[in-house]
Amino acid sequence: MTPKLPFQGILFDLDGTLVDTAEDLTEALALALASHGVSIEDKRKLLRTLASHGSLAMVQAAVPQASAEEQEHLRQAMLREYDAVNGQKACLFEGIEALLDSALSRALPLGIVTNKPARFTRPLLERMGLLKRFDAVVSADTTLYRKPHPAPMLLAAQQLNCATERILYLGDAERDIAAAQAVNMPSAIALWGYLAAEDKPAEWGADWQLNHPQAVMSLPLW
Repeated sequence: MTPKLPFQGILFDLDGTLVDTAEDLTEALALALASHGVSIEDKRKLLRTLASHGSLAMVQAAVPQASAEEQEHLRQAMLREYDAVNGQKACLFEGIEALLDSALSRALPLGIVTNKPARFTRPLLERMGLLKRFDAVVSADTTLYRKPHPAPMLLAAQQLNCATERILYLGDAERDIAAAQAVNMPSAIALWGYLAAEDKPAEWGADWQLNHPQAVMSLPLW
């Protein structure tokens, strides 16, 4: 059911919705694999579409022939490399700055709910000068569960001091929409994010599908 009341807050997924982090993540994987004599230059386009799905998904796509044990070893190497490159080439998606400014002008509290671990989330936001702009930051390990479990969404809503029914959640993955639906939170798919060719966002059940961040400001509940 489409919500009827105006938004009183906005929550964002991080990678692929708020911030374009694909280049940093892919570079971390490239560095990890280079030490094992593997190149991913021909897979960078594919890996970009997987950036919202976490390090393991990216490793599995890069070296599908490797054993699960080898993939986990490479994932840990990727995370070590990511510590160093996190935020170096990350940037806000076009239109996000205008959306944040518009929300600020309306005194709407803002938050982030991400499956990125806190050890990477907060340093990234700090390096980009974004941390102070958000009233809530819920990472993969902030609660005992991660999206699509409702726990992170409920904590973020509590930190925004808003009812879930009055918060818009923006995300670029099916689990984002499922997490919002689990707590009766209006949701919109960020079509500018890391969607793969096989993704079917029209089937995810979101309230809206948006091609650009500034389209939020044209929603009837804005």
